[in-house]
Amino acid sequence: MNNSFSPDLITLLDEDGREHDFEILDIIERDSRRFYALMPIFEKGGDMLNSDGQYTILEALDTDTDEELCEVEDEELRLSLSRLFEERFDSMFYND
Repeated sequence: MNNSFSPDLITLLDEDGREHDFEILDIIERDSRRFYALMPIFEKGGDMLNSDGQYTILEALDTDTDEELCEVEDEELRLSLSRLFEERFDSMFYND
């Protein structure tokens, strides 16, 4: 059996220099901006069970040397993106 599913993973550094692993659930391009829906990856199964199951939406900002992912500060934009991601998730996973 050929299992072609392989999640897209990304490791991000927080402000304290600690690494955090995420699965990239989806990417949306909007108004020449790129937004990522990321789900944290847990090393211990118990941590996953205790999680609220929410994903994070981050915006990609190009710097001189690299791409930086930052929180979406604008609540209205974040809600709008959340609705778009949810619609896309529904169409990907619950397509009749």
